[in-house]
Amino acid sequence: MLSNKILPSTYAWTALLTSVISIPATAQRVSPVAPQGAQVKAIVNSAYSMFKGDTSGKNADYIPYLAQVNSKLFGIAVVTTDNQVYALGDTSYSFSVQSISKVFTLALAIEQLGADTVFDRIGNEPTGRPFNSVDAVVDMRTHTGNALVNAGAIATTALIGGSNADERWTSILAYYGKAAGEKLKLIDEVYRSEAATNQGNRALAALLVKYDRMHSDPTEAVDIYTKQCSVGVNVKQLAEMGATLANNGVNPVTRERVMKAKNVPFVLSAMTMAGLYDGSGGWAWHVGLPAKSGVGGGILAVVPGKGAIAVFAPPLDEQGNSVKAQKVITYVSQKLHYNLFSPRSVGLGVSRLKESGE
Repeated sequence: MLSNKILPSTYAWTALLTSVISIPATAQRVSPVAPQGAQVKAIVNSAYSMFKGDTSGKNADYIPYLAQVNSKLFGIAVVTTDNQVYALGDTSYSFSVQSISKVFTLALAIEQLGADTVFDRIGNEPTGRPFNSVDAVVDMRTHTGNALVNAGAIATTALIGGSNADERWTSILAYYGKAAGEKLKLIDEVYRSEAATNQGNRALAALLVKYDRMHSDPTEAVDIYTKQCSVGVNVKQLAEMGATLANNGVNPVTRERVMKAKNVPFVLSAMTMAGLYDGSGGWAWHVGLPAKSGVGGGILAVVPGKGAIAVFAPPLDEQGNSVKAQKVITYVSQKLHYNLFSPRSVGLGVSRLKESGE
């Protein structure tokens, strides 16, 4: 098998947009304010051409494996709730999901325990601190802030049901696969690289034990958390995971229910509050979509009722978010009016906005 560290020629700068998948009879009706397929295709193609030459940022290097990933890799995928797929670039390359995994472990915990229990034990407030902050654990004595910082993610992983570590890990991996529409696998090289350098997360888990906020064996929880961050996905699989959330918890491709519809808003709220680390407020201001980034170079943005956008490009900014992915999603969302805080996202037209003083 080819290593993910090397850019195979079959992946190199693919510039062919996939054809739109036909809509099955079982698919839900398209949103009345969703853009036309040709429009989405043209805008994704434009975004790819516009940003493929951007070399800003640098790979994460505190995990040795990630530092060696080819920084020129670049893929975009959009999956809609009515099962249309638009993909461009290095769409078959499997990268480590990293912190985007936190979204779906949170979803599984809510499914198993209920939203109120998870909120009481984890919380959903911005910490105002870095994602790996020790001070945030000490200052928040009753909860971990939210499920998308490392301490909260480890505590959330510890909530997952199972009689032993293998059962918990199997449950998490299977749940990710249901959201992605196919089985996903651990990238063992990433796992071994992270396990050798995760002393900080082990320290966070020990602090959680001190404050009675760890719900399983701390060593076990950190190990499972490290594994979930090391799961491999490509951008099409990641976009399908996001489209499952956009589609009221039903995978739009397989039609399998992955999450109860009533639980989806809780996950999207967490993504809005803390999905891009310390850049979450700016992201909400400029883009207005629930999203989650990972230091592997992926960002997933969800457009409720319409679909999801996933982008993979390894170089990151100082806050740990893919530079190119942010630019692509910002561009696409603005062109398609994918902003939950904008009246245009629900069909209020330009003329009415002008009348109201835009």
